[in-house]
Amino acid sequence: MGRDLAEAAPEAMNLWKLAERVSGLPLREIYWDGDEAAMSDTRALQPALTVVNCNLWREMAGRVSPRGAAGHSLGEFSALAAAGVLTPESALEITALRGRLMAEADPQGKGGMAALLKLDEAGVAEIVAEAAAESGEMLLAANYNTPTQLVVSGAKNAVALACRKARERKGRGMELKVSGAFHSPMMEEANRELAPLLRKAVWRKPRFAVYCNLHGRAVHDGESARESLLQQMVSPVRWIETVRNQYADGARFWLELGPKAVLGKMVAPCLNGIADADTRVEQVSSLESVRAFSL
Repeated sequence: MGRDLAEAAPEAMNLWKLAERVSGLPLREIYWDGDEAAMSDTRALQPALTVVNCNLWREMAGRVSPRGAAGHSLGEFSALAAAGVLTPESALEITALRGRLMAEADPQGKGGMAALLKLDEAGVAEIVAEAAAESGEMLLAANYNTPTQLVVSGAKNAVALACRKARERKGRGMELKVSGAFHSPMMEEANRELAPLLRKAVWRKPRFAVYCNLHGRAVHDGESARESLLQQMVSPVRWIETVRNQYADGARFWLELGPKAVLGKMVAPCLNGIADADTRVEQVSSLESVRAFSL
């Protein structure tokens, strides 16, 4: 989680210290010393991941010239910082508050999420409708990650029922270790409380396009990015459209920055039957991988 970067550069360490001040949490102790329980708390995870992503971008910024950027859910704030729409400091202030509000949105733990795999979008839509009707509780598709990897979000009973229905259809259903029903109406209060800080922040013109979760399309001005984020927390993540729009706009090389290789693995499935053979995906997760990177 970025310890090597922080120990190699004072600027990187200072960003960790800033994140600790704005979140009020000992983030380096949590993530560098390995407190497993604290690591999964979204109040800590959101600012910490933002620090790692921003510090990786600081190391890579002079070595690549992006056509565009995107981030999945929380990662959208790092993408905006990379493009210069938000300063890293502003992105940290927002993500620290976002993490706290999302953690507090469901204090009784009524909401959950699950990944439904090996089923297409139509099949998942059927499962969502059936599980919601039979349970009498809220459920919807929240993350469109790949054509056969969708995430549902809603009341825990409905989420568990959707997993069972997925397995009955020869798919897979895996409940996720999250603290709420993210990207659903259950985040409405948190979304409303975050809005004043989003409106207060300074939103600059991006140095390169940023593709928004809300619709998957590129935005070229800060105001459009802000308006998208005012709805992001209660809206699905349109990652399939994001990757396909990037490809349509000429992208052929995807570079993932972050502590784990997650999004890069989604590129090929999203472009299955669409892309040429000339696509390339690489991942940078540490100071060592930054130094080894070559175009």
